[in-house]
Formats: sequence, structure tokens, C-alpha cells
Amino acid sequence: MVVHVGADHDHDRAGHPDGHRARAVHLARHPGWRREGLTPPIAPASGPSSGRPIIEAVAHSRPPIPDAIARTGVIAIGRRLAPGDVLPIAAALIRGGVEAFEITMGSEGDATLDAIESLSRDLGRAGRLLVGAGTVLDRPSAERAVAAGARFVVMPHLDESLVRWATEQEVPVFPGAFTPTEILAAWRAGASAVKLFPALVAGPAFVRELRGPFPDIPLIPTGGVSVESAEEFVAAGAVAVGLGSWLMAGRDVTLVESRARSAVEAVARARSGVRL
Repeated sequence: MVVHVGADHDHDRAGHPDGHRARAVHLARHPGWRREGLTPPIAPASGPSSGRPIIEAVAHSRPPIPDAIARTGVIAIGRRLAPGDVLPIAAALIRGGVEAFEITMGSEGDATLDAIESLSRDLGRAGRLLVGAGTVLDRPSAERAVAAGARFVVMPHLDESLVRWATEQEVPVFPGAFTPTEILAAWRAGASAVKLFPALVAGPAFVRELRGPFPDIPLIPTGGVSVESAEEFVAAGAVAVGLGSWLMAGRDVTLVESRARSAVEAVARARSGVRL
């Protein structure tokens, strides 16, 4: 399917549905965006009179950003967690208001898949936590993660074939990108959102500048993000942030809970325009 992304469609042209009805249908397909008062990706004006470039994304029914991420704007990232730490940290995140937990793939192999499977079974099915897989480098890893129960896939890089595979499986996918060229390529391949990585190098000002040419491509800055920079990134236009080492706080569950709450509150302030 061809999905047009950019400014509003010209709903008045011949054969096009009524503008208000078309927008209502569009918003119904993006419940997470609607609930948060965010602007979902909408179709651009077409033709020479639009005054804006047309961005075309070829995607197999692009999976929307999961509601658990759209609501809070925070993705917790657990790297190299010991098996005994996974559930206590997940519980601390939930108490702090975080609803999405990315478990990164790596040398731990089966232990990572076991963590994804156990969290998906014990917390995911009850709707308490959305569990995803991060640092997914190839299709076999993605297949194993999804089979274990991962509900979204995050990549540190851009692999368009892997993005297309995920969209075909109806799995939300956030490929990593840094340059405008990579960001646009990731979106055209079918990404649900684009992971801006490493965000620490880019900074909030970079996100703000990217909103000019790409106002409808959702960005998730990740890499070196803290509670202070999380608020700045969201204020600059990011749809969410990925929080790893700062949020994990040395596996101290009391501190994890406190920092999770601080992060969720910071994102909410940024979205409402209130700054401390």
C-alpha cells in the first residue's frame, strides 16, 4: 500500500471523501495519537499547488505506535539484565508509571529471550506492561524475539528489509537513524517511528530542526537520554524517548521506580508546555 505523509490531503478534489469524515476515519486508525492530542501522520496535499514536497512511504499497513508508548512517551531499556533482576525492575517501572519495557538482544542469547517470554506472559498479557526487543540486528533475531512475545522491535541501525518484514508481521518497528536521509528511508520502509540514535550526540535542537522537513515522522531519541534531556527532546517535538542506563539506576529498584516516575512526569510537562 502507498501511504502519503505530509500536509493535509486536498479533501475537496473530485472523488475524495468529505474532509471531516476522512479525518475522522484517519484518527480512528491512530487511537494512541488521538488520545494524547498528538498529530498523527496524515496525507499531504498533492499537485503543484501544494507548496510542499510529497513524502511517499511504501508500507504494508504501517503498524501504529503502541498505545502504551504513545500514552507515557517513555520506553525503558534494559541491557544485560541478570535473570533475577528482570521482574523486580519491571515491577518498579510499572509502579513508576512506565508502560513499555525494551529488553535488548545481545550476547546473553537465550536469557534475553527467556526474559521477554516471562515478562510477556506474566505482565504483558494482563495489559500491565508492553514488552519489546531492542538491539535487533537481523531477521532471525527479530523472528526469535517476536516468537518469544516481543510486541515491538527496536533497531540501532536501518535495515529496510527488516523494517518491511516487521510491518508485514504487523509488529511496530523503530529502526535507528541519524541523518535526514536515513530518517526518511526508515519512514518510507514502513517504520512506526524512527529511533534517533545516538540522541546524546544530536541534542534537542537537532530534533527541532528535523520537524521542519519531517513534521509527520515520529522520532524517539535514544542513547544518553536523562530526565532533563527527555523533557527537552519532547518539547522539541519527539513523540517519546528511550531511557536506558540513567533509568536503570544500577538495578536499584527503589531508584528505578523514582526515576521512572520523574521521567513520565517530565514528558507530561513537555507535552503540556509547562517547564520547571
